[in-house]
Amino acid sequence: MAHELMRGLPQDRGVRDLKAAFAFLAARAEVTKEKIGSVGWCMGGGFSLQLAINEPNLAACVVNYGAMPTSAEDIQKIQAPVLGNFGAEDRGIKPEVVAAFEKAMKAAGKSADLKVYPGAGHGFQNATNKLGYHQNAAEDAWRRTLAFLNKALK
Repeated sequence: MAHELMRGLPQDRGVRDLKAAFAFLAARAEVTKEKIGSVGWCMGGGFSLQLAINEPNLAACVVNYGAMPTSAEDIQKIQAPVLGNFGAEDRGIKPEVVAAFEKAMKAAGKSADLKVYPGAGHGFQNATNKLGYHQNAAEDAWRRTLAFLNKALK
């Protein structure tokens, strides 16, 4: 059911909605517009990266087991530093795809800090995922996320 719902959201609409949310936040007096970041898991992780591709003023991007862009053109557009947390046992976002993305980011002079957790699969940070929750990896990924955002957005 979740996969069907995910496929029902056109990517261009999701990106438009995220850009609108970014613009809304950036226009608010209490928000420092140069310090807006995005965080997502699974489909949201992929959309976090899509926002980084499509919003040059994004200050930080966190992707947790989300789809990775592959085109050099998309990677070149990313201005925000990217933090990623992935599971080595993920059957959808394979470690070699993560490694290829990281290599392409570094070759383009972009900031990417990606970690693949051994023994963890897709959704490893979700404590309600009875079969896939990986507590040690989840706790480390959360610590990494907070440290990254504290550095990038302060």
